[in-house]
Amino acid sequence: YFEPVTLEDVLNIIEIEKPYGIIVQFGGQTPLKLALPLLNWLNTDEGIKSGSKILGTSPISIDIAEDRENFTKILNELNIRQPLNGLARNQSEAIEVSKRIGFPLVVRPSYVLGGRAMEIVQCENDLLRYINEAVKVSPDHPILLDQYLSNSIEIDVDALCDKEGVVVIAGLMEHVEPAGIHSGDSACCLPSVSLTDKTLETVRSWTKSIAQELNVVGLINLQFAVKKSQQGELKVYILEANPRASRTIPFVSKAIGKPIAKIATELMNGKLLKDLNFTKEIKPTIQAVKEAVLPFKKFPGSDTLLGPEMRSTGEVMGLAKDFGIAYAKSELAAGNGVPSEGVAFLSTNDLDKEYLFEIANDLTNLGFKLIATEGTSNYLTNLGIS
Repeated sequence: YFEPVTLEDVLNIIEIEKPYGIIVQFGGQTPLKLALPLLNWLNTDEGIKSGSKILGTSPISIDIAEDRENFTKILNELNIRQPLNGLARNQSEAIEVSKRIGFPLVVRPSYVLGGRAMEIVQCENDLLRYINEAVKVSPDHPILLDQYLSNSIEIDVDALCDKEGVVVIAGLMEHVEPAGIHSGDSACCLPSVSLTDKTLETVRSWTKSIAQELNVVGLINLQFAVKKSQQGELKVYILEANPRASRTIPFVSKAIGKPIAKIATELMNGKLLKDLNFTKEIKPTIQAVKEAVLPFKKFPGSDTLLGPEMRSTGEVMGLAKDFGIAYAKSELAAGNGVPSEGVAFLSTNDLDKEYLFEIANDLTNLGFKLIATEGTSNYLTNLGIS
């Protein structure tokens, strides 16, 4: 069928095909939005006659994970840390929430898809501009405001769950870019290369608690961030949980050598993880790196800065014994190449300048010449870098 994924079209197909089951976990965010309306229809006389049912995680659980206020309640009960956040239905509420949380903030409409209209705002003026120009805030369409965890490491987890509440992690990936870059635009590696054992244990135990609390059957994708506190302690935060397959499933399947989507479908059909001989997390023996393909070369003049709004048009994978070679292979596959000589151009805003010395120093040691914008140049010159 070549039809848009809307309730009307899906119901027409169900009426013709009379399927035994309907799976909503494999189409990203779009079918998740249809899960509750589909469930309501399946409970009508016509729906009962069709003999169909939604397989896997219940639409009610999907709705809880999607609903910010309900999900926050669950996290509080499970004692799981999340960034400070709030909802605003008008401008004065937004200012109130921003005073409680503090800047910088990640702001987005509550009905966002693919990171569209998401922004990181640094001050009250930016927030007011966002509210007045970027989105129309209303009681029906509130905006979400989250504390922005600057310079933190993002982690992506894909996990499988069966009807008895057994949870097995399929892939635990570390992002190369910092949190705040859309996960579709980030490179990530499996297994992780810099996370501590304590961090990994926290992520694993929180993944299991959330998947069990939401009664997930099939797949769930969770995103976490790890940030150093001022005392130097590493703190883990959960960013979001989506009871569905994510874009990383094909990558994880190739990296661990197991057909994750197929296993998830069997689980939705009532099988158990032990029946499918998938009872513990598989750690790949070689390093796998997923890199996004970004279309900047094809569109001269497009803004090459990455942010919370997704720009990638595909992805590639590099495999090797160690991270450096795997990452280089993924860059070559994405069409970027890895320069080994020449001039590197540096420019950052004042908030990020302190992280630049190490990068500039490494580039100089590799034999690159450096040029920079005025402020960045003055900052690096004062530190003795030419």
